[in-house]
Amino acid sequence: MSIKLRPLGDRLLLKRLEDEQTTPGGIVIPDAAKEKPSRGEVIAVGEGKALDNGQIRPLTVKVGERVLFGKYAGTEIKHEGSEYLIVREDDVIAVLES
Repeated sequence: MSIKLRPLGDRLLLKRLEDEQTTPGGIVIPDAAKEKPSRGEVIAVGEGKALDNGQIRPLTVKVGERVLFGKYAGTEIKHEGSEYLIVREDDVIAVLES
């Protein structure tokens, strides 16, 4: 995927990962009742966090990793017909290991 959108500073561009559409008991959950997923795939990363001494600390999260983030974290945007979320690296709770 080639996207022409680069986050600044310590921000990440995420694509939300959809959760299961049915419960373990087989009940289908309608779109209106579902909460937005708090899992995403990192599409792009900024150059890093600016420190007080002027240096830039590279981000620890890499493009392609799957992450968990806070429920109300970030800013939702639409770009070329797709929905994305821009969050700060501090909003990422964990990286999902495969």
